[in-house]
Parts: sequence; structure tokens; C-alpha cells
Amino acid sequence: MSTSNFDPVEVAALQPEALEAATTAALDAFRAASDLDELKAARIAHLGDRAALSLANREIGALPPAAKAAAGKRVGAAKGAVQRAHDARLVELEAARDARVLVEEAVDVTLPTGRQRVGARHPLTSVMELISDVFLTMGWEVAEGPEAESSWYNFDALNTPTEHPSRELTDTFYVGSPDSTVVLRTQTSPVQIRTMLERTPPIYIVCPGKVFRTDELDATHTPVFHQLEGLAVDEGLTMAHLKGTLDHMATSMFGPGILTRLRPHYFPFTEPSAEMDLICFICRGESVGNPDRPCRACGSEGWIEWGGCGMVDPRVLIACGIDPERYSGFAFGMGIERTLMFRNGVSDMRDIVEGDVRFTAAFGIDA
Repeated sequence: MSTSNFDPVEVAALQPEALEAATTAALDAFRAASDLDELKAARIAHLGDRAALSLANREIGALPPAAKAAAGKRVGAAKGAVQRAHDARLVELEAARDARVLVEEAVDVTLPTGRQRVGARHPLTSVMELISDVFLTMGWEVAEGPEAESSWYNFDALNTPTEHPSRELTDTFYVGSPDSTVVLRTQTSPVQIRTMLERTPPIYIVCPGKVFRTDELDATHTPVFHQLEGLAVDEGLTMAHLKGTLDHMATSMFGPGILTRLRPHYFPFTEPSAEMDLICFICRGESVGNPDRPCRACGSEGWIEWGGCGMVDPRVLIACGIDPERYSGFAFGMGIERTLMFRNGVSDMRDIVEGDVRFTAAFGIDA
């Protein structure tokens, strides 16, 4: 068909009837397309490189110059009509698709979401910070120290005899071997020693932190727990100052009406020493001798043990280079886990340490 002696009038693909038939077939195919995939297939068949109109367009190049213009107009008009029909049908099918997606993929905002729940700070952290804040408002400072500690800081400087049972493997974790002089601290008292060695009185600090003892994990014990200890060293401090400090802390933690009492006790690093008890925050002591109103929290004794305290032993002051003739001091300490149990009614210490997010989430951001 591309030979020079071929009559252009006889080129079948360029005849008006052929172009009209190709156009009609394309328009029918586009109207018949029910979705975008079918329309795409119809476009390739009627507007692609092998489509009838595309093949007719190629024939124009073989025509004499006088015939090319008329043939080009016929082919261009046909292709334009087909392209406009395709574009119009494309708009219709895309609108239908979008309307269907809005219905089929609609989001019900009233349904529960599948997102991760918002986390919460661990209540032990909140309680330690809460107690620390009580003392910060009194002008005290927060001090910290290493968890792997020299036995001199953990025992010797605290006036603990070499034969004391707390030094044994049954109570203390040694780093390396039983002959090692490095232990996992059994209390936060070494922070007090470090502070007294580095500073001169007056000293008012609290020492929150993690401590370690070889206890079995049960409802009331754990081998890794948290303590908060306090130390005050200044001129003229007495047991009365200690008692007033403990009463203020108890009131801040448990509300008005919570008092402390001191029972004589023995600690190597304080003299005199005492156990401090809280008046029961449930019965306020009204269950004592009252069988009609028993109290499970205190066992109807009216008091709950909270921690230990006392006046700093002069030997400890001397070991830290402080003159006991001029200065005196008091110290106290209590378990954070026990404070949390008292404050929030937690009955099993394992719930605190086993990492169940349902326990932590119940406290939210505050303990």
C-alpha cells in the first residue's frame, strides 16, 4: 500500500467508511467498559499502536502530497472523537470508583481503636519522686551513688562489724567471689558516706535508689527493691528533729492524721536507734482491742512498721572526717515498695516487680 503507483482513494484504512467503523467500535467499547481495568483494555485496543486508527495514520505517509491533508484531517477527527469519548468515560468510572470506595472503606469512628494503649510511668518511680519532692520543698537535696559499691562504703564506714551476719552470702551479693571487696549495695547508706566525705556540714540529703539482698521473691520480699534514706548533719540536731521530720513526711505521703512512733532497736550505724511505725492508715488505731472492728492492714495492732532510723553513730561521723563534738546527725530509711503498698493498698509485692502492664496502667501517670 505504500508503493508510489497506488491510488490513495483505494487505501481501505483511510476511507471514511473504515474510519467511521473504527470510531464506532471504539465508542461502543468505551461505553461497554464497566470498570477502569476494562476501559484500559479498550483504550489499548482502539488507541494503542496496533489499533485501526493508528494503522490508518501510518498510511498517510505513503500518500502523494495532494492527498495527505484530506486524509490527515479524517484520521485526526476520528482519533479526536475516540480520545474525547475515552476521557469522558474515564471521568465517569473514576467518579463511580471513588463513590464506591467511600462506602466500602468508610471508617466507623465510634468503634474501639486497635492502637497501643498509652503507657504509664512505673508507680515506684512516681513514689520516689513524690517523697523526694517533699524534702526538696524543705530545702534538702537529692544525692545518688553507684549500685556496685565498695564493701568499705557499704559496711566498714557504717560501723558494721566484720562478723556481722549482713556481710554473709546469705544476705549480700558479692561481685566476683565471696572474697571480693565489691558488693551490690544492700542499702543506700553508702551514698550518705560518700556525701559526708565530700562535703562539710550542714548536710541535708535524701538518697533514693535500687538496692540488692539475697531474698526470695514472695508477697512481701524481693531480691531487688528500692529504698529512700535521709541524712541530716548539723549543729544541735536531736531525736526531736528526727521525729518531726518523720511526722511531716508521713503526713505528706498518707494525709493528715498519720503519725509515727519510734520503738527502740539496734542498727550498727545509728545510736540510739529505733524502728519507726506508722499509725494504721486504715483504722487509725481504732481496731486495737476492738473485736467488732478488725483491721487486716495492721492486724488490729494499730501500727504498721515502715522503716528504721536513729542518731548517726559518732564512729560513722569520725570515719567521714566530721567532728562529733561539734556536729550531730540523724538518719532514716524506708522501702519504696512498702510505701507503695501502704499508700495504694497493694497486697502482693510480686505485682510491683513482674512487669505486668495492667498493674502499671492502673496508676496512670501518678501513684
